Amino acid sequence: MRRCFGFFACFVLLNFCLTRLAPCAAGGALVLQQSTQGPQDILDYISRGWDVLTRSMTKCETVSDPKTNEMSLVYLPAGFSVPPAVQNMQKNCSVRVEHLPATIETLGQVEGSKIRPPGILYLENPYVVPGGRFNEMYGWDSYFILLGLLREGKLDLARGMVENFSFEIEHYGGVLNANRTYYLTRSQPPFLTSMIREVHEAEKARSHDDREWLAAAYSDAVKDYQLWIREPHLAGDTGLSRYYDFGEGPVPEMADASPYYPGVVRYFLLHPQTADDYLARSTQRDALLNPVGPTFSVYLCEEHAGGVAAGEPAKGCESVETISLTRDFYKGDRAMRESGFDTSFRFEPFSAGTHHYAPVCLNSLLYKTETDLEYLSRELGREPESHDWEQRAAKRRNSIDRYLWNATRGLYFDYDFARHTQSSYEYVTTLYPLWAGLASPEQATAVLRNLKLFEQPGGLAMSRQETTGQWDYPYGWAPTNLIGVEGLRRYGYEADANRISQKFLSMVLENFRRDGTIREKYNVVTRSSETDIKAGYTENVIGFGWTNAAFLELLHALPKELAARLGTQ
Repeated sequence: MRRCFGFFACFVLLNFCLTRLAPCAAGGALVLQQSTQGPQDILDYISRGWDVLTRSMTKCETVSDPKTNEMSLVYLPAGFSVPPAVQNMQKNCSVRVEHLPATIETLGQVEGSKIRPPGILYLENPYVVPGGRFNEMYGWDSYFILLGLLREGKLDLARGMVENFSFEIEHYGGVLNANRTYYLTRSQPPFLTSMIREVHEAEKARSHDDREWLAAAYSDAVKDYQLWIREPHLAGDTGLSRYYDFGEGPVPEMADASPYYPGVVRYFLLHPQTADDYLARSTQRDALLNPVGPTFSVYLCEEHAGGVAAGEPAKGCESVETISLTRDFYKGDRAMRESGFDTSFRFEPFSAGTHHYAPVCLNSLLYKTETDLEYLSRELGREPESHDWEQRAAKRRNSIDRYLWNATRGLYFDYDFARHTQSSYEYVTTLYPLWAGLASPEQATAVLRNLKLFEQPGGLAMSRQETTGQWDYPYGWAPTNLIGVEGLRRYGYEADANRISQKFLSMVLENFRRDGTIREKYNVVTRSSETDIKAGYTENVIGFGWTNAAFLELLHALPKELAARLGTQ
């Protein structure tokens, strides 16, 4: 009999088989079961996947963090009694349990990177993780995952995840990027009201209208909304909002992608016209005396001198400069990660300027949040509050039209409020205003005419710029394809929505039948899960929570005759 020595070794072997959700032969080899009769094989994979991707404080694998090289802990809120489930985890999983050093009322109140060692933040209810290196509950992933859970009838699990976000708001200061200590300084794209509304409407469909739950969820959502409408999340005087991380310096979660920051430095050295605000050089003595991240030596070498070993004197080379990435770079780098789009070149190279922009995606989501809160307050009989939310949404819509809409181009663009200029970077988030319902019919028609900028054989690509970042061309992702398709349907463009859905669904299905997995992203130009990413983490993670869910949603919305043909050609 083969035995596993140590929890993490066992988890790796288990994960190899189970994340593929196909039977494993002796030794862990994958046995792929294929079908040519419609998409039932992939639907079975997705259905089994929810249990595999579910974490809770009763499972040892919940604590594992593939992104760092350190043994993870469970952290409880300050003064919080140790729940029985965590006591059992201490005993059964040999896990350390600690309390956070202070009560947290707002994001950024505690610098997460200073909590050593890092660890998982306790949540009361089970939750679904994306998969692979992402072994925690994420802010915006969870919205799409929740749609899949509701589509499969897992209402209790979906409701529990919403309640987990309420727990985060109460004990950790807001909806977190994810429930790890190093995420205590930032949030993620705001989908909370969308999740509340989906759960509420699913319960009403089952003749269960829990107004007490809805009132509590509404109150938490209002509290979380405040994060986005006050400094430092305001985009200057535009009336719009921006992404912003309260932390400083390099992010701890990139520990398993250590070449990332040196690669950024190398790029800026080779493209000095883009580096003015993001590289501190030896001539800038103050910046280098107190760097917020690592410093790098630049050598001048003769061609035959060969390479320079890290940390060693260079033979035949002369050290000519010491440089570091600036505080402003790291602010932008962290804000990019709050946006969820890490990494792209949408907000300048490596999105180093993210915190200087009012993004289309964020402000569309906040418009949607305001209209959701209008709906929820009306459901609760709070008419004055409903009227206030309606006015807030109208005001944001006017600001979006003023700063983000480009009538000449027929697209929405991000706005650089520091330079008072509109970006020209064509990005698939131009479809977010359609999904949120804030575009006029004329604006939606103009965006539709430009759909060809993003449409590829496998669905919608993120951008038209090939940057080697995973959130740029030629890659396409489940959440943006689903948002794009639902936006088109909202304005009556059914044929276009069906066409893109078929492209994306058939691509995911073909790759599933080739290797037995569903991935987090795809090359929508070649219709392949093979990727060549150099900017950011390079893995194409298996699982995958939001791809599984988007597949279900896109398939459900297809006309029956089109859905029936999927996977049979």
